Amino acid sequence: METTASPVDVEPGLLDAVRAAETVLSSRFGARVTLADPENLGGAGRSTVARVRVASTPFSLPRTLVVKRYPEQVADRDPFAHEAASHKLLTALPAEERATPELFAQDTRKRLVVLEDLGKAPRLAEKLLGSDARVAERGLLSWAHAMGRLHATTAGRDADFDALMRRQGSQCCADPVAVDLHVALAGLPDLLREVLGVDTPTSVLEFADHAVRGFGTSRHRAFSPSTSCPDNHLVTGRGVRFLDFEGGCVRDIVFDAACLRVPFPSCWCAYGLPPGMSEAMLAAWRAEVSSVWPDLDDDDVFLPRLLEAQLLWLWLGTWRGLPSLEGQGQNGHGKRLDVPPRIQILTSRWVRLRTEALGLGVKHVAAFAEELVDALVARHGSSALELALYPAFR
Repeated sequence: METTASPVDVEPGLLDAVRAAETVLSSRFGARVTLADPENLGGAGRSTVARVRVASTPFSLPRTLVVKRYPEQVADRDPFAHEAASHKLLTALPAEERATPELFAQDTRKRLVVLEDLGKAPRLAEKLLGSDARVAERGLLSWAHAMGRLHATTAGRDADFDALMRRQGSQCCADPVAVDLHVALAGLPDLLREVLGVDTPTSVLEFADHAVRGFGTSRHRAFSPSTSCPDNHLVTGRGVRFLDFEGGCVRDIVFDAACLRVPFPSCWCAYGLPPGMSEAMLAAWRAEVSSVWPDLDDDDVFLPRLLEAQLLWLWLGTWRGLPSLEGQGQNGHGKRLDVPPRIQILTSRWVRLRTEALGLGVKHVAAFAEELVDALVARHGSSALELALYPAFR
């Protein structure tokens, strides 16, 4: 394989992924395709991701491509199956409606996808960590519009996605987020009692259980990328483009909409947003989906569901984050040393839930959120309430 780096300079796993991609592309197109100059793009330990140059091909291929390869299936889910099925579903959309990379090839046995290279456009995280508030605001609104358009263009594609998952050989077709939610629903009350001394009222458990069941039967369903981390959104001249579909699935779109309110609930390197920003993002999202689901323009329909989704994200995040609350963890923004402590992120999310629940008159959820906030502050001090804004908004 032609490459500007010697084998000792390139990780063996990266070279293996590139060689596998050459084989897959050559088989796909019926003639040899040669790739070169692999650039490691990282994969958070879950996959190998590389940008490669197309060195030789008899076909019309882009100058560069992205190769993503997964290790063996883990535990109760298969990230590769979700990634491959997601890209197949989305690549079938008209190019002007596609907010994701085009899929050029995939191989189930080699657990590999070859994707369009969207280039070195800045990620949404870079906009938020910059110094220009207007640029950051435009990036957030572009993300909200792009999410709404993605939902509107993939409405009701459950059967298509399930069929694609079956073709990957995956047991059809568990939503990994739903699986985690059920585990968290069962386990969080004991964890809260053990760590914070907070008992979860039966009324709150019933509210959360009703929310989980409601999201499983909702008719507001479309494709969801699953992750809300701003590192997975490229801000391009054609709008925001989504990356990373390890948990991609067709699910209730309001669960994604709650990512605009929280925000970034699957991310532990999040800062705060200025007043009114989340509301503007939600308005942008609703403008895109209202043509498909006009009932979501009705606050009496939308806001109660949004509160349920917000609670489920916090339930899941608290279940995942509370055991390691003392640690900073790694962030995805160049390992910044000033990333907010997790305690501040978690506490701010429960404070926001308390406010929203009070606004809708859901007093038992508001009271539970307030008790949790009080317990977190009692354990970690008043600094737990001091979540800073993203640098762009300071």
